[in-house]
Amino acid sequence: MSKQPLLKPFDLNGISLKNRVVMAPLTRNRVDNTEMLVSKDLHGKYYQQRYSAGLIITEGVAISPKSVGYSHIPGIFTKEQTEAWKEVTKMVHDKGGKIFMQLWHVGRNSHPDFHDGELPWAPSAINPNIVMRTPNGKQPTVTPKEMTLADIKQTIEEYKTAAVNAMAAGFDGVEIHASNGYLLHQFFVTSSNHRNDMYGGNEENRSRILFDILKEIKKEVPLQKVGVRLNPSLHGIFGIDLNIDTIPTFDYIIKKLNAYDLAYLHLSEPFNDVSEVPYAITQIAERYRPIYKRNLMINAHFDQKKGNEVLQNKLADLVAYGKAFISNPDLVERFEKNIPLTHWDTNTFYTLGKKGYTDYPILGRKEAK
Repeated sequence: MSKQPLLKPFDLNGISLKNRVVMAPLTRNRVDNTEMLVSKDLHGKYYQQRYSAGLIITEGVAISPKSVGYSHIPGIFTKEQTEAWKEVTKMVHDKGGKIFMQLWHVGRNSHPDFHDGELPWAPSAINPNIVMRTPNGKQPTVTPKEMTLADIKQTIEEYKTAAVNAMAAGFDGVEIHASNGYLLHQFFVTSSNHRNDMYGGNEENRSRILFDILKEIKKEVPLQKVGVRLNPSLHGIFGIDLNIDTIPTFDYIIKKLNAYDLAYLHLSEPFNDVSEVPYAITQIAERYRPIYKRNLMINAHFDQKKGNEVLQNKLADLVAYGKAFISNPDLVERFEKNIPLTHWDTNTFYTLGKKGYTDYPILGRKEAK
């Protein structure tokens, strides 16, 4: 048995993982139908190929029609979508894998083309000023509609319904995507939230929606099967700008999450160079490992060596890998046998079909490719 920390088993709040290598959520845009249904032959094969990960986290999955901001992504808000996902989870479980679904609402990072001409929703009417790929080609974003309290209540219910549907589809748990400039992240930071009601203003109010979602989900799904993803030092991406309020807000959120019996907290190291950005934190694991006392997953820019080091130094319990898992379905076996990794093809990250999706070579295990 390898002595690598990455390959040691882990108890994820009652869920037994065979190792600490996590497949990170990865948008791949492989759904080729208007019903937003995954397929057994494509999505099922893709996730099943990666069964040796300690935990697989799916791509972001739309919780409602209003949550959509990308083409060719799957949903979890209809009976048909839930039934389609059942085949995927069965294929992963048949190989002994564990899989969580990431619940996704993009908020203002969308376009009226996705909503029959209606505006996307956001905490405040602030345009992120980015370009989105829409069904009608690339389009600049528009000023979104500021969500009413009724809109927020509806969205919280949609997160709960999506979590219930995911569990009905056979998932081992769900991850709330509160990261990377999407809806919940838009509530957290003052560059995108100018509200003056109970969901705006101080850090307690700006983070309220996350804790309201957890409260509602807990009514139907044990929080031991729920993870939360955050990206504290995101800056200059999707119109999110880090300022004096940002890190104190994430400090508040993460401290408060200690009181919730979650499966894990999933944090990202900075996606880009923020070393010269005022108020930024460049070492996320080092800052938040002493603050967060429960299961901590870390993500972004890790290779085998760095992954083992962050675990050896007790700065995290799990390490999530993204692009490496795209091109190496057998990433765990390659780590175990020190087999060189296949490099990914960025040209096929977001295209339809199996090319660049299910056709990467599997060298680390003895089975049909």
